[in-house]
Amino acid sequence: MDSPGYNCFVDRDKMDAAIQDLGPKELSCTELQELKQLARQGYWAQSHALRGKVYQRLIRDIPCRTVTPDASVYSDIVGKIVGKHSSSYLPLPEFVDNTQVPSYCLNARGEGAVRKILLCIANQFPDISFCPALPAVVALLLHYSIDEAECFEKACRILACNDPGRRLIDQSFLAFESSCMTFGDLVNKYCQAAHKLMVAVSEDVLQVYADWQRWLFGELPLCYFARVFDVFLVEGYKVLYRVALAILKFFHKVRAGQPLESDSVKQDIRTFVKDIAKTVSPEKLLEKAFAIRLFSRKEIQLLQMANEKALKQKGITVKQKRQFVHLAVHAENFRSEIVSVREMRDIWSWVPERFALCQPLLLFSSLQHGYSLARFYFQCEGHEPTLLLIKTTQKEVCGAYLSTDWSERNKFGGKLGFFGTGECFVFRLQPEVQRYEWVVIKHPELTKPPPLTAAEPTAPLSHSASSDPADRLSPFLAARHFNLPSKTESMFMAGGSDCLIVGGGGGQALYIDGDLNRGRTSHCDTFNNQPLCSENFLIAAVEAWGFQDPDTQ
Repeated sequence: MDSPGYNCFVDRDKMDAAIQDLGPKELSCTELQELKQLARQGYWAQSHALRGKVYQRLIRDIPCRTVTPDASVYSDIVGKIVGKHSSSYLPLPEFVDNTQVPSYCLNARGEGAVRKILLCIANQFPDISFCPALPAVVALLLHYSIDEAECFEKACRILACNDPGRRLIDQSFLAFESSCMTFGDLVNKYCQAAHKLMVAVSEDVLQVYADWQRWLFGELPLCYFARVFDVFLVEGYKVLYRVALAILKFFHKVRAGQPLESDSVKQDIRTFVKDIAKTVSPEKLLEKAFAIRLFSRKEIQLLQMANEKALKQKGITVKQKRQFVHLAVHAENFRSEIVSVREMRDIWSWVPERFALCQPLLLFSSLQHGYSLARFYFQCEGHEPTLLLIKTTQKEVCGAYLSTDWSERNKFGGKLGFFGTGECFVFRLQPEVQRYEWVVIKHPELTKPPPLTAAEPTAPLSHSASSDPADRLSPFLAARHFNLPSKTESMFMAGGSDCLIVGGGGGQALYIDGDLNRGRTSHCDTFNNQPLCSENFLIAAVEAWGFQDPDTQ
C-alpha cells in the first residue's frame, strides 16, 4: 500500500504508530444520518487522506459569518504578526489560559505552526476572550491540512459558525464556565456512582468537573481525540459531554476500589485519560458514550442557558478563583433540627450546579414557626427552589428538592393542581441514603421530545415580556417538552390548604396533612421511588430551606 501523504508538519514515525493507514480512500454518502453512522463507526478513522477530505467537506459546510477569514487572509497577515521571531518561541494568545499546545504527532515545525496559527486567529477574532480548547483543535486540524493557511481557514470556520442551534467551541469564560456547570449537572444525573466518589474525595468537586474539557482537548491521545472530533463535526457539542461522561464512568470503574487523595484527584483523572489505551479502546469509549441516554439537545441548551443566567446574576463573566463548594454549608453557622452538616453537604452535592454555590437559608422550621401548613407556604413563597426536610417520630429522615416557587399553587383556583419540573427529586437520609429522580431521567424510553413545528425555534419561547432570551425560555425539564404517556409521570409537587404532596401517580412519594402532624409515603409514577420512610408516619419536625447567594447576605 502507498505511504500516506502526510504534510511537512507531521512526524511520520509517530503518525504511523498512532494511527495505521489501512482504510478506504473515498466517501460517497451525502445523507446526514448515514454520515453520522459512518462517523460513529470510524469509517474514515484509518485513512489519513480520507479523514482530511471529510474534515474539509464538513467544515466547509458549516454556516459562518459573512466575513470569515480564509486562507488568503492568513497568507497576508502571518508575516506581519509573527515577524522574525522563531515560531517555537512565539507566545500563545491570552485566551488559551496557559493551555499547552498538545504535540500529538506533530514535529517541531508543526508545533511552531500551531503557535503561528493561534496568533493569527487572535488577530482576526478579538472577541474571543477564553478558549483553552483551541490549541488542541488547531493541532489536530494541522495533521490533516495541506498547509498552515488551510488549517487556519478550517479553525476560523469552526469559530465563526453562526447557526444559533449549533454550538461548537466555547469562546468566552461565561460559556466555558456554564459548560462546566452543565457537565456537573449531567454527572450528577448520569454518573451517580462516580459523582458520589468525587464528592467523597474532592475538597471541591466543581473544580474537578471544570477540568472536563481538558480531558478531551489535551489529555486524550491523538487516535482517541480524532475519533471524538470525527463525530463532533457531524453531531455537535453534545458528543463532548457524552465522551467526558464515559471517561468518568471508566475512571470510576478502574479506581473505585483504590485510595484517592483530594489534592490529587484532578491529576489522577488527567493521568488516566492520558494513559486511557491501557483501559479501553477508542471504539469502546465511543460505544459507552453513546449508550448513555442523555437529555435532548434542546434540554441541554436550556440547562446551559439557565447556568449562564445564574453566572451573570452572580457577576461571574470573567475568570476568577472559585469558592470551595464545602463553604456553601458552614459548620460553624449551620443549625438544623433534622440534618447534620455532613448530611446537608451530601444533599447540596445533589442540587443543580447553578445553586450549589448558594448557601442554605432556613425559611421554615416547625419548631420555630409552629405546625401549620399555611405558615409553611407563607414562609416559602418567593423562594425558588426550596428543600423540604422531614423527621419522623421514629427518627427517620426524608425530604425533597422542589424546583418551583410554592406560590404556583395559587394558579389552580383553590383546587389541588400539580406543578414543578423534572429537576425535582425525593430522598431519604435515615436509616440509609437514597435519592430518587424524575423517572424520565433513568427511563427516557417512556418519552420522546415532541417534534418541532416549522414555526417553533429550537428553544421554545414563552410569552414573557422580558427582553432577556434566558427569561423567555421554557424551564429546563418542563413536562410540556416531552410526549409523556400520561400525566402521572409529571406530578412533581402540589399544595392545598389541607395537604402538601410531592410525586403522584399510583401513590404519593410524600403526603403531609395541613397540621404538619401526619404523613404517608409510597411508590409513585413520577419518581418510581420506594417508600421514603414508614408508609404512615407521625412528624417530629419539618424544615424548609432556601438557596441564598453569598453576595446578598
